[in-house]
Amino acid sequence: MPYALCPMPHDPCPIFMTEKFSPKAIAVFDIDGVIRDVSGSYRRAIADTVEYFTNQAYRPTPLEIDQLKSEGVWNNDWEASQELIYRYFQSQGQPREQLQLDYNDIVTFFQSRYRGTDPNNFTGYICDEPLLLQPSYLEQLTQANIAWGFFSGATRGSANYVLQKRLGLQSPVLISMEDAPGKPDPTGLFATVQILDNGCDALPTVVYVGDTVADMYTVEKARNQQPHRTWIGVGVLPPHVQETAARRDAYAETLKKAGAAIVLSNVQELTPEQIQKLDG
Repeated sequence: MPYALCPMPHDPCPIFMTEKFSPKAIAVFDIDGVIRDVSGSYRRAIADTVEYFTNQAYRPTPLEIDQLKSEGVWNNDWEASQELIYRYFQSQGQPREQLQLDYNDIVTFFQSRYRGTDPNNFTGYICDEPLLLQPSYLEQLTQANIAWGFFSGATRGSANYVLQKRLGLQSPVLISMEDAPGKPDPTGLFATVQILDNGCDALPTVVYVGDTVADMYTVEKARNQQPHRTWIGVGVLPPHVQETAARRDAYAETLKKAGAAIVLSNVQELTPEQIQKLDG
């Protein structure tokens, strides 16, 4: 897949594009599980896909999907679906080398559930995703001179659906699946920050907000590759893990072990004051 590692200019709030503006900090947000609740969409599509390609023999539970993602390398839900299918058949004594899985077929089936079957309109699970953030929160960041944007493993179409159509944002800074390698590779995070810091001489602290181990590993890799800048990982608990205290606490501990400086119940708890506190 070709990647646009030097993305075309976006049109965020004009305050971020003036020559004199130097943001106090930069906040970059993952989308799935942070901006929108995907427990009934992406994760449901994973379960549907695995069930279909195992001939209805196995449907992974939300906990099993979380356990897979806690390995830190399955941020792509198409690849996660394929891996769960492989692992099921391996558990039945069939080596993966002997399986005839077609990745493109897996992607097509997954998308038929998540996006829907209408090629021109979203009609699938994506239409029912609850929002976890309101535009007024982003305006608070703008007023506090905190630049913000999005780096997500979601496709550009899916990401723009929630950012532009659902939240009403005008051309937000976005690096999506098509623009950079998948997490935990930090290339996409670097590209997002490059747009947001507007070439200023100072190097504002970057806070990356995500809900998975891969998100926190991305921050760690960014820190190792660009140690001259301060990188902070902030974990957010996706709604589906907050149903019981035990699961919530276990998930929070997993994010902390992966490098999260703090773990929040909702992204909007990351106020400008909290960002300043983290920046120290």
